[in-house]
Amino acid sequence: MSYEELPHTADVKIRACAPTLDALFGEACRALMQVMYGGDRSGGTTRSIDLDAPDQESLLCDFLSEVLYVSEVDGLVFRQADVRLDGMQIHAVLDGEPFDPVRHNKGTEVKGISYSGLSIQEDAKGYMLDILFDV
Repeated sequence: MSYEELPHTADVKIRACAPTLDALFGEACRALMQVMYGGDRSGGTTRSIDLDAPDQESLLCDFLSEVLYVSEVDGLVFRQADVRLDGMQIHAVLDGEPFDPVRHNKGTEVKGISYSGLSIQEDAKGYMLDILFDV
């Protein structure tokens, strides 16, 4: 499992790879938190997210949008997401901690999750995702 930031002119473009679709969604969440808050994150506080959508891309965007919303509204910074997909439904348990302005100030504000250029691909090694975070 891994993710990397790719060059983009205006936003933050992320490529994530994972052996399973569940893990890919979890990596996308970790990448979002890395962009927003940097790498100094721990756990101890959990939140659950349950959603459904008509397709994988919509499910991913809805999931990450909900993570963004919960993070901002509840003042939480997540270090990981335990994701379970069942068809076009997702159940995720997010593990994180309260926002600390001293430790979590190394990121970039993300305004939203973009459908532009979004792709989820499967090959012999697993899954790969390209996604844009609107900053």
